[in-house]
Amino acid sequence: MKGKTGVLLGRLMRNIMRSPDTIITVAITPIMMMLLFVYVFGGAIETGTDNYVNYLLPGILLITIASGVAYTSLRLFTDVKGGVMARFITMPIKRSSVLWAHVWTSLVSNALTVVVMILVALLMGFRSNADILDWLAVIGILTLFTLALTWLAVIPGLTAGSMEGATAYSYPLIFLPFISSAFVPTESMPGIVRAFAENQPVTSIVNSIRALLHDGPVGSEIWTALAWCAGIMIIAYFVANRVFQRQLG
Repeated sequence: MKGKTGVLLGRLMRNIMRSPDTIITVAITPIMMMLLFVYVFGGAIETGTDNYVNYLLPGILLITIASGVAYTSLRLFTDVKGGVMARFITMPIKRSSVLWAHVWTSLVSNALTVVVMILVALLMGFRSNADILDWLAVIGILTLFTLALTWLAVIPGLTAGSMEGATAYSYPLIFLPFISSAFVPTESMPGIVRAFAENQPVTSIVNSIRALLHDGPVGSEIWTALAWCAGIMIIAYFVANRVFQRQLG
């Protein structure tokens, strides 16, 4: 990471640590959701596994990342509307450093939150027989997923007219895991819902992570998951940079 981007990253991370509501929303809400599903709904949900938290965790991690990435939009919106962004681009630094600082902040903050979620899951009985290569593959998928959503978040962060508009895009992303294999097998869903669930990105990502963590057959689904993440990231990256250049010159 280059020096100027590192300085901007440090500024954003300090802002996060001074904002308890960010920590509460990003970390506490998914934890409460995991507790609710495992200890209240878990006994009534048939997944074919003995330990529901093992089945649930991949989907909770994606929801956690989607919640955290929403704050990327909010931080960008605040910088743009507060004039901070305009001030930065007049300084002797690469303009791309401004956006990359927000992207790196998203990666670091979401990585910390994911670690917290996994620790909580361990306390709730989560266990995995994955080896180091499997864990590295899981980290790679989650990193690519975070990058894809982060670059997607940059677009409303730069273009939104209000704080609500900057974060509203994340609501469908948070809701999407509920219509996937994240909480229940897709086989239990009605026909139309099942067809949607089995052909949207979250299902392939969740299934791949679950297979890697529990020594299941990964198959071709991991390539589908990677293709979804890479495709979204590449398109969002070019659109976000185009918007950035057009709006801020």
